[in-house]
Amino acid sequence: MKPLHLVPDEVNIPFLKLRNFFYIFSVSLVVLSAVLFFTKGLNFGIDFRGGILVEAKTSGPADIPGLRDNLGSLGLGDVSIQQFGEPDDVLIQLQRQDGDEKAQMAALETVTKALGDEVSIRRSELVGPKVGGELKEAGIYSVVISLALIMIYIWLRFEWQFAVASVVALLHDVIITVGLFVISGVQFDLATLAAILTVAGYSINDTVVVFDRIREFMRKFRKMDLVELLDLSINTTLSRTVMTSLTTLLALIALFLFGGEAIRGFTFALIFGIVIGTYSSICVASPLLVVLKLRRKIPEGEEASAEEAGVL
Repeated sequence: MKPLHLVPDEVNIPFLKLRNFFYIFSVSLVVLSAVLFFTKGLNFGIDFRGGILVEAKTSGPADIPGLRDNLGSLGLGDVSIQQFGEPDDVLIQLQRQDGDEKAQMAALETVTKALGDEVSIRRSELVGPKVGGELKEAGIYSVVISLALIMIYIWLRFEWQFAVASVVALLHDVIITVGLFVISGVQFDLATLAAILTVAGYSINDTVVVFDRIREFMRKFRKMDLVELLDLSINTTLSRTVMTSLTTLLALIALFLFGGEAIRGFTFALIFGIVIGTYSSICVASPLLVVLKLRRKIPEGEEASAEEAGVL
């Protein structure tokens, strides 16, 4: 039985010839995402903006529309109701009320009465604005520190040009993913932040695979033109990249469709992040090595051509 090949072994797509188009496309997306972030902003969840979180269990399968209408009529502002776990498990989130902690407790009591005896409260939390602000700050630090450590790792493993290209590609992925959340209005919470960090790890894994092949070919084809070598490296890893991304996406799409509202934002970020991460590994990180003028030491002697080595 022959192995499945979504990409033919002899594929030879001239990615580097399109690098100017990729640069313009990526810069446009990054600028648009940044402008939207600073003008419209993210739809922060209770984790970041503060509010009331209630975990409840209904006597039967939860009537989400009915609960939403019931609690929405209480005049407590934005109310988010999600089913998670079992059909009778419900997660209720309310925006922070004006006033001190007493106002929050009064709102929680109002919700409890409105739910009635058929709904049991399993857990309730009050998240203050100070805690939300601290979580925002911690989230920013986690992203910055992660990118810095990744850059150091790539720098030690490869040359500095590889490190800079990988971090630029990661920033590209993170900013555009955040921009998607601004455009879509999907709630941004700690789970979403975790998804973005996961996307960064997935993206750098793809990028390192391509970089390893570039370094391998730099040793094998020591006088090959850099643009030709980069194209060759991308094409020879393309089948692996596409297969890995596709199988990951199949699992994530299943989670998005059937996993419930509680993890929808998380899977939404991962799905888009996998797509944009795969794109950046191929179309952003590697072409940037040309801009950064990656240089090679050319020792004496001629290397075999790509055809002779059996690569093409």
